[in-house]
Amino acid sequence: MSKFLKKLLKGVLADEDLEKVYSSFDMIGDIAIIKIPDSLLTKKNVIGEVILDSIKNIKSVFVQKSSISGEYRLRGLEVIAGDEKYVTFYREYGCKFLVNVATSYFSPRLSTERLRISNLVSPGEIVVNMFAGVGTFSVIMAKKHQIKVYNIDSNLDAYILSIMNSKLNKLSDRIFSIHGDSQQVLHSNTFKDRIDRVLLPLPERAHEFVDISIDCLKPSGGHLHFFSHIKSDTKAQVVPTSEAHIVNLFSKYDFEIEHTQIVRDVAPRLYQTVTDLFISK
Repeated sequence: MSKFLKKLLKGVLADEDLEKVYSSFDMIGDIAIIKIPDSLLTKKNVIGEVILDSIKNIKSVFVQKSSISGEYRLRGLEVIAGDEKYVTFYREYGCKFLVNVATSYFSPRLSTERLRISNLVSPGEIVVNMFAGVGTFSVIMAKKHQIKVYNIDSNLDAYILSIMNSKLNKLSDRIFSIHGDSQQVLHSNTFKDRIDRVLLPLPERAHEFVDISIDCLKPSGGHLHFFSHIKSDTKAQVVPTSEAHIVNLFSKYDFEIEHTQIVRDVAPRLYQTVTDLFISK
């Protein structure tokens, strides 16, 4: 959606105000979520109505009042146009998801990454998706391959939605959702030495789960997808900095970095990265 909002608002806002508008916003089903600089908050309803009138399928427009934070990675939202409803259906790569934008973390900006990882999975794998949220990564993987996936999330709302999304996509026989803290859940002997692949899509805390993730992998080894937040003044240094972080974090293990890339820009000079690793045990 790069620069799309500025195009919609051209002629509605003064040129000096238009320069301040954030270019992109999130569309999740029939819900739009935008960020508005403090200097333009008095015009938030005008901006919201333009989006509502210009994009046919949008029924609700929210302004994001606070950054994503807290254990469940939630963002403060305020309706500025349309219906005050937080639940919507979202579609991605032939899959359908029920999402509550107020009570569970979800980002449409990870869609390319979800497809990329699903393409790395092989039939017959057993996968653990830590911090699984509403189960988006898991559903896309299991829809593409005959695999078994364990969703883990401590957010009760996300856990319930993940169960519903597995049913929506007719994957309840292959996706198993667990409500609880990943550290405690994975300490169970149920997972030790059984897992082929682990996803750690929580950059803020993934480093806390390195040991338990590797403990779960099969004796023959397995794959980790490790997400990080990297600060860097230049984009060219993001991947080298991220890999240096990985080398330090996994120093006591026998591992190979297969690939590292930038997933998205999070803030000025702050990037989300993902590193694919193979761990030998």
